[in-house]
Amino acid sequence: MSDPADEQADPAIRYRTQPVSFTRRGGRLNERQQRAWDALAATTVLDIPRSGPSTSVDPAFVLDRQAAFGRTGGPLVVEIGCGRGEVLVHAAAAAPETDFLGLDVYIPGIAQTLIGVRNEQLTNIRLAVVNATEALSTMLPAGSADELWVHFPDPWPKARHHKRRLVTPEFAALAARVLKPGGIWRLATDWAEYAEQIAEVLACSPDFDGGPSARWEGRTLTRFEAKGIAAGRAIHDFTATRIPASATRG
Repeated sequence: MSDPADEQADPAIRYRTQPVSFTRRGGRLNERQQRAWDALAATTVLDIPRSGPSTSVDPAFVLDRQAAFGRTGGPLVVEIGCGRGEVLVHAAAAAPETDFLGLDVYIPGIAQTLIGVRNEQLTNIRLAVVNATEALSTMLPAGSADELWVHFPDPWPKARHHKRRLVTPEFAALAARVLKPGGIWRLATDWAEYAEQIAEVLACSPDFDGGPSARWEGRTLTRFEAKGIAAGRAIHDFTATRIPASATRG
């Protein structure tokens, strides 16, 4: 699938200067995905102003929740890397009073999520094709999210690629920016060495209190997780609470 925004971008800003935590995969939509996209993308996939690549976010753009969801006041949950939407759709169906925002860069995955939205007749999910770090840096208002989910981020197992990993001290600061005081950050990985890194990031963050935890019952089993379990990989869950600014650890 071509990226028109990449083709139209100013050459001077077309390429990022910092590594990203994802590889942009192509892929055509199958017939069911295309039908769901045609029916729901206009109302469910947010139109994000760009600043260069097609997953970028214009730094001047700030999400208007009323405009996006048609309401405010209820909880907001943000999932980074929502994949096929299995966790997001399951959670949204169970909590219609909560708004759910899924961020991903894989168009077929977004379209597959739309199939779930259509099947469950959900109105409380919105999706955005964006680089998550840019979304957390500027797109989401500070203190706007009640929960942030990062389930099975790419482990980038080779040492030379560790700089691409999403969960770092710098990313923890972005997570702290968007979460309300007392907000919850939930993470999971099936890569043991990455689990050690996540534990260290949480332990060293002045903004969070938490670490390894039991599996959160609201995280439904996905196809991806099931494959990891079948391959013999252990699942590592983490839960951390956003510490109020006045009480952050020094």
